[in-house]
Amino acid sequence: MRVHHLNCGTLCPASARFVLGEGGLFTRARMVCHCLLIESDDGLVLVDTGLGLADIQDPGRLGQRFLRRNAPRLSREETAAEQVERLGFRREDVRHIIPTHLDLDHVGGLADFPRAKVHVFRDEYAAAMAPVGRSAKFGYRAAQWAHQPLWRPYDVAGERWFGFASVRAIPELSSELVMVPLVGHSEGHCGVAVRTEGRWLLHAGDAYFSHKEMDPVSPRSPWGLALFQRLRSTDNAARLENQARLRALVKEHPGEVSVFSAHCAVELERYARASVVPFSGARDSAA
Repeated sequence: MRVHHLNCGTLCPASARFVLGEGGLFTRARMVCHCLLIESDDGLVLVDTGLGLADIQDPGRLGQRFLRRNAPRLSREETAAEQVERLGFRREDVRHIIPTHLDLDHVGGLADFPRAKVHVFRDEYAAAMAPVGRSAKFGYRAAQWAHQPLWRPYDVAGERWFGFASVRAIPELSSELVMVPLVGHSEGHCGVAVRTEGRWLLHAGDAYFSHKEMDPVSPRSPWGLALFQRLRSTDNAARLENQARLRALVKEHPGEVSVFSAHCAVELERYARASVVPFSGARDSAA
């Protein structure tokens, strides 16, 4: 399967030192919304959508808290819809979307592909449709699914995959594209693994935020990101356990699996360069 690495939303939170662990205290950081466009035998598949056309047209639907905290670039050219068309496809060619979770910066583009089936874990779907407790405080925005997507919720059940339990194959897609439970950041958070050219790519969503956290020898997180992740998690113990499993995966299977997260610009730059047909604008969007 051919995989394109796309940046579908540049975020510029205040203080690169606070967020990235380097750079100026009063210099804005640069983060991305790293999405995948997969050319499969079952049509185009999007892993996350980033910000959508409606978010660009009406930023207010993202909420003032998100806008103040992240200062998104709000570029129509960065939306998945625009990038799909620049790559020579039609939006209708996107038949499946697999969000790592349903936070607003991961599913803003759902409405741009209204015919696509949206595959999620049932716990994530339930949390987003009726958020309570910690889930109610964060990133779900009902406006992003007001068009009534073609939801396909799944229970967490399936086979083992490199030590991860209950990895879910999607009935309508190739067995070489699977959902990997990575709960903690949200109730039904998942990673999405796709096998291409003899190795697996694992999009870990918001299971971690910085490439520094995956260092198998000396993992570390910029203190601002560490604080945000702890406060944002619905199950912090599970999040930390899954991070440890991801580090073990990176250390023990470097030739078989590549792991990256949703918001690390360093990782996007790395994988966009190595992509089979990289999006030409991705390098400009990565730090």
